[in-house]
Amino acid sequence: MLTIEAFEHKLKEKVKQARGVDIAGAADKDIYYAVAAIVQENMHENWHETKKAYEDQQERQVYYVSMEFLIGRLLESNLLNCGLRDVCHEALHRLGRSPEDIYAEEHDAGLGNGGLGRLAACFLDSMASLQYAGHGSGIRYRYGLFEQRIIHGNQVELPDYWLKETYPWETRKADEALTIHFGGEVDMHTRADGTLEFSPRNTDEVRAVPYDVPVAGYDNNVVNTLRLWSAELPPEDSHLLGDSESRYYHHLDHMHSIEQISGFLYPDDSNYEGKELRLKQQYFLVSATLQQIIGDFKRVHDLPLKQMHQKICVQINDTHPSLAVPELMRLLMDQEGLNWDDAWHVTRHTIAYTNHTTLSEALEKWPVDMIKHVLPRSFMIINEINERFCQGLWFDHPELRDKIPELAVIADDQVHMARLAIVGSFSVNGVAQLHTDILKKSEMKDFHELYPGKFNNKTNGITHRRWLLQVNTELADTISDAIGPQWIQQPSKLAGLLRYTNDNAFLQKLDQVKRNNKAKMTDIIQKQTGISVDPDSIFDVQIKRLHEYKRQLLNVFHVIYLYNEIKDNPAMDITPRTFIFAAKAAPGYYMAKEIIKLIHHVASVVNHDKDVKGRLKLIFMENYNVSLAESIIPAADLSEQISTAGKEASGTGNMKMMMNGALTVGTMDGANVEIHDLVGRDNIFIFGLSSSEIQQYRDEGSYNAKEIYHADDRVRRIMDQLNGGDFGSQEIEFKDIFYHILSHNDPYFVLKDFEDYIVTQEHVDSTFRIREKWQQKALVNIAYSGKFSSDRTIHEYAADIWNIAPVRFSTPSL
Repeated sequence: MLTIEAFEHKLKEKVKQARGVDIAGAADKDIYYAVAAIVQENMHENWHETKKAYEDQQERQVYYVSMEFLIGRLLESNLLNCGLRDVCHEALHRLGRSPEDIYAEEHDAGLGNGGLGRLAACFLDSMASLQYAGHGSGIRYRYGLFEQRIIHGNQVELPDYWLKETYPWETRKADEALTIHFGGEVDMHTRADGTLEFSPRNTDEVRAVPYDVPVAGYDNNVVNTLRLWSAELPPEDSHLLGDSESRYYHHLDHMHSIEQISGFLYPDDSNYEGKELRLKQQYFLVSATLQQIIGDFKRVHDLPLKQMHQKICVQINDTHPSLAVPELMRLLMDQEGLNWDDAWHVTRHTIAYTNHTTLSEALEKWPVDMIKHVLPRSFMIINEINERFCQGLWFDHPELRDKIPELAVIADDQVHMARLAIVGSFSVNGVAQLHTDILKKSEMKDFHELYPGKFNNKTNGITHRRWLLQVNTELADTISDAIGPQWIQQPSKLAGLLRYTNDNAFLQKLDQVKRNNKAKMTDIIQKQTGISVDPDSIFDVQIKRLHEYKRQLLNVFHVIYLYNEIKDNPAMDITPRTFIFAAKAAPGYYMAKEIIKLIHHVASVVNHDKDVKGRLKLIFMENYNVSLAESIIPAADLSEQISTAGKEASGTGNMKMMMNGALTVGTMDGANVEIHDLVGRDNIFIFGLSSSEIQQYRDEGSYNAKEIYHADDRVRRIMDQLNGGDFGSQEIEFKDIFYHILSHNDPYFVLKDFEDYIVTQEHVDSTFRIREKWQQKALVNIAYSGKFSSDRTIHEYAADIWNIAPVRFSTPSL
């Protein structure tokens, strides 16, 4: 452990070596790189020792394969996990530097989009902190999703080139590069033993180069690995430039496509080229990962490949990596010589699948012709899997014969990736109890009946080390002063706070901590938007991807409703409220972009109307990312989790804000259900239809949005304001939102839930006025939030799916 003096000395040395200047003349960026270098040195020996311990002890290893890892900035979290944050802070203060300014020099890694990627990042943190042999595998995107800018209320997407400066946490491993094949033809030969041999011909080759990022466990010297694959042109391909003219131009196209494979996350798939690129990305990830896994297994374990599943588990995060099923089969059969039955046994006992959605558009499907063209050998294997699966249904389950088209991996000239993942895995888990129940009873009912032991629930979690200990230091210190620091290692210990529910002095401390965080956020809002907000108002927060089912529109309707009430009665008594939105809309998602535009237009009216007198403020924070969330979440009073019931698989923003003392207003959806069951009805604001009620409306076709429009004056007034009234004009119109709701019968039940939402928000208003009562509820939420630590989730994965235990280290440095 470095002392403050030693850290300061090392820091000065690093700056001198790198920049040739004394630290007094160094820029914040120089100091950021110097601090990162010190942390890297601290981690590297432990990184090596961790790998060695796993291999020496022949540990079963887990590979978490995901298209996204939303890791955010790493400097502060690495300092924290390595036990150096306080030392670094003091050293920087002595040198007259602000730690916050140094941290801000790091660009958020552009490796993810939303909750899926942030969950993966939390899981990596927990696996290392709990001493599990678990690693991440993803793609090293050169560009993030996009950098969001708002121009005249419209979202504009700019490139997010997060790698334009050196990324200090990655180590390039060019000597471990692998080759990936696309396209071409498949030659089939009969071996001497009568078995078939398949070999590719005229393929396009891509070089997969790994970049390793260390994942430090908290206070335990364990360092696991996040391996990110970069697509590059194989150097030996240069001879192709001298071939025929047609081959030359094909090669140029191939070179261009290679740049795109690890170019950016989620290319636009509204056209054929975009779909094909997504398919290539997904295959690139799973092929590189599985080739590495098989190579490492053969090097480390003196076991036949028939037993690989005894030492390896591959957890695929959503449907994106589902090609792992045919690719593992291909590698085991074509490269390693296993027969079909042995390869299928290994595959079905190695791969586990996490489902994250009930949305049909998110359950990926690929055109058969596309897979045949891009991945000809993979399609042959998928087709064989489908044939054998469908024959099994026909002969062994005659009761399901009529449902074969709904269960088949290949149907309607499409390859259904979720079905492929279910058939080819040994475990299928949902991410909240309600979500898993919906999968079992509705969305995947037939598969559940076919494989009753395969489906299980693993409610999501968040790493409390980052989302409380790191981002809300004052609250963390207040908690530790009250109940001791044991909660940092055992988050369930947060329940010890319950004995302070009637302690006025402690409740006042919580209130002051929240007020301080809101004051900080007020400064950030002022700096970024130029708008002044009242830190004593309710900070009403909805931060998440912009999607119709998440119902930012319902929240905006509430703002318009309150504005109308004030206009009708300017002297009305209302608790001041600051509505904070942050969200990115997918570039091709028109309606989501229209909702962002509406939020800004409503803000331009509400924020400048003299009758409002500052009682309402509407803020949209552009370019939402992990770092922005780290500022907003500690300041939130009210957490908006208002998705249409049955649509949100889990949610993790609800957990983060709960842990930081915000109260949830939400539907009985996703993990809201489990939050409700823990904290009790009095400590959460629940409203709206249940998932079963919504399903009944859909089944019966009995919901009529136009009836509500005509019957509820408040709804009709708001809708008409969008359609050419106060919030519509010749220059700015929201007719599309108006007609979309009414012509599509309000598919997300915004109008149906409006009345209950308004009544519930009035209850929020009256409750917030009684500060002690509000803080009691906030305290109960913090106390029960330990249940939603990703440590608990990972323990459940480890015990129920992965069959691994924490590794005991005997080496001196560990």
